[in-house]
Amino acid sequence: MNGIEHIGIAVSDLEKATKKFEKIFEQKPYKEELVNTQNVRTVFFNIGDSNTKIELIGSTNPVSPIAKYLQNNKEGIHHIALNVADIHKEMNRLKSLGIRLLNELPNKGADNKLICFLHPKDTNGVLIEICQEII
Repeated sequence: MNGIEHIGIAVSDLEKATKKFEKIFEQKPYKEELVNTQNVRTVFFNIGDSNTKIELIGSTNPVSPIAKYLQNNKEGIHHIALNVADIHKEMNRLKSLGIRLLNELPNKGADNKLICFLHPKDTNGVLIEICQEII
């Protein structure tokens, strides 16, 4: 694994949250994207000189995973995403360690990435996303 790619924050009102974070970070997001495969709209901010990003995630469908998450939890950190060089190889490695994956094949995610989530019951309650840039 090659470091933290982004931290995902679930929000109930994406426009309001975006305006708030624009003030906090003193910048506009570099990308806004509709991700139909996940039923979400995302907004990305670069943080300082690092490659780490903050992703705000809002639901576009009342039965999406983010909508369900927000029904049971308050707004806040939803997941931590880690960069990997080869997502298929990493998924196989994690499965060999007994880590359950929430999807058997990588999905197309936001920001030009292939993604896969690890089951939080196998990662001490933390939802971890592994992601690989699509070339």
